[in-house]
Amino acid sequence: MRRENTRRISRRKVLAGGAAGTSFFLAGCAGGGDGSDGGDGGDGSDGSDGGDGSDLPNQELYFAQVKGPLDMDPVIINDVPSAQIAGRIFDGIYEYDEGVGLVPGIASDMPTVEREGTRYIVPVRDDAMFQNGDPVTAEDVMHTVLAPAEEETENASEVNMVDTAEVIDETTVQFDLAYPYGAFETALVRSVVNKEVRTSDREAYNTDPVSSGPFQLAEWEPESYATLERWDDYWGDADGLPNLATVEFEPIEEQTTRVTELETGNVDIIETIPPQLYETVRNNESASISETPGIGYFYLAFNCGAGPTSDPLVREAVDYCVSMDQAVENFVEPAGVRQVSPYPRTMAEEWDFPLDEWGDISHDQDLEQAQALFEEAGVDMDYNWRIIVPPDDKREQIGISIGDGLQNAGFNNVEVQRLDWGTFLDAYVTGDPERYNMYTLGWSGSPDPDAFAYQLLSQEVEGTTNGTFHEYDEASGMLTQARESADYEERRQLYIDATTELLEGRVHIPAYNLKNSYGIHNSVSDFSSHAISSEIQLFTGHNNVAVE
Repeated sequence: MRRENTRRISRRKVLAGGAAGTSFFLAGCAGGGDGSDGGDGGDGSDGSDGGDGSDLPNQELYFAQVKGPLDMDPVIINDVPSAQIAGRIFDGIYEYDEGVGLVPGIASDMPTVEREGTRYIVPVRDDAMFQNGDPVTAEDVMHTVLAPAEEETENASEVNMVDTAEVIDETTVQFDLAYPYGAFETALVRSVVNKEVRTSDREAYNTDPVSSGPFQLAEWEPESYATLERWDDYWGDADGLPNLATVEFEPIEEQTTRVTELETGNVDIIETIPPQLYETVRNNESASISETPGIGYFYLAFNCGAGPTSDPLVREAVDYCVSMDQAVENFVEPAGVRQVSPYPRTMAEEWDFPLDEWGDISHDQDLEQAQALFEEAGVDMDYNWRIIVPPDDKREQIGISIGDGLQNAGFNNVEVQRLDWGTFLDAYVTGDPERYNMYTLGWSGSPDPDAFAYQLLSQEVEGTTNGTFHEYDEASGMLTQARESADYEERRQLYIDATTELLEGRVHIPAYNLKNSYGIHNSVSDFSSHAISSEIQLFTGHNNVAVE
């Protein structure tokens, strides 16, 4: 028998009462069929019989996120919590397996590659259905890939190498690229949207999307919770249907509370075990930890375009103000590991990048050297420093470590400002030194260097995902060259040369990478961590999560 969760029941009653200022959305896109509400049926089935839903298990899973979702339209989603949820209600063109390998989703097979890596022909299944009864078509797949660039979203650079696209027939899409792009298959890991419904009202689609996945969105509130229900008429039921009838995603930002909720059994899974509470979770007899090194990167970045940090001498002086090794040991380990480049270690080792050389670039703390460089650069000791950080304790602690180092170097006016996500995301891409001299941020990308180097350090994405506004034109050009090459050795050398120049110029000071860690109640089975932080795999070809 599933335990009661009185806290959540109470919260739902409050929401139902329509408290002033609350904005939440009820999803109304469920397809027909007796089982579409996901709520009827017995409690002993293994989920293998789709039927009318009458003999499916009625299991509930409570999942505590670090923060809540912002959007539900995959075309514009640019944050991990939103992607975690959207990935459960949408099917991808291609999807990740239990590792970082790709498997077909809406595609019926892997793409055919022609014309020296500039043409990708994607075969599309003919049996996939959206939850409103519309078939998933080649037109939907083409729109899914083209829309981010056509609409100039923050995700445009992921697909802006597509020059032309064409629906060859009802089950085939052809993408012709402007240049060979070695990571294009990974770029096709995209949730397929319903073109007709979405283009009729894009704003409405973001709040009430029409999807085709095994779960349907029942209700959600931006930056807060989301309730998913099993879609009992799921088209892809060859492997049965999900064991879970209901999945509740809810943010618990305060990390101690997140662990306490797992200990008391109020939640089934929590993400991101805080460093100081790792042993608490490990020693909890009713829970366990699943962790995997993430495909991620967390860093300190400088405003290189304006203010004192536009001078590389000043950036080097800041580097001397703090020991990043010590900061990561104090505030991140064992939840993460020190990282010395923009590339996760597993990726860097696969590409044989010079990690030892890059690791020697960052300085140990030396306040005398810092003071000498500040003096040489002519920085006014009364300068008002501003370091902005997002609402995340680990990134805030890195910012505080920098701030403490500046004060130890003799500056009295140092502000480390923790901003809510919306304000932070608006501020860090302005280039305005009145708003920031430095910022701490993180990035979760696909398993290719382009996902990190280009997205975070290229001048072509300044003001979108790069807030540094640096002037290393040659290095930025090399990142573009690497992006436009399909030759592994050429790409590798370009990344090495560009990254070395940018690290020596201290556009970023790399800090750490997190393990994707989850605390899992013993009542949960068949759930495990994934290297891609947006992958919360509940029902796939290799697993079907259940709750006793």
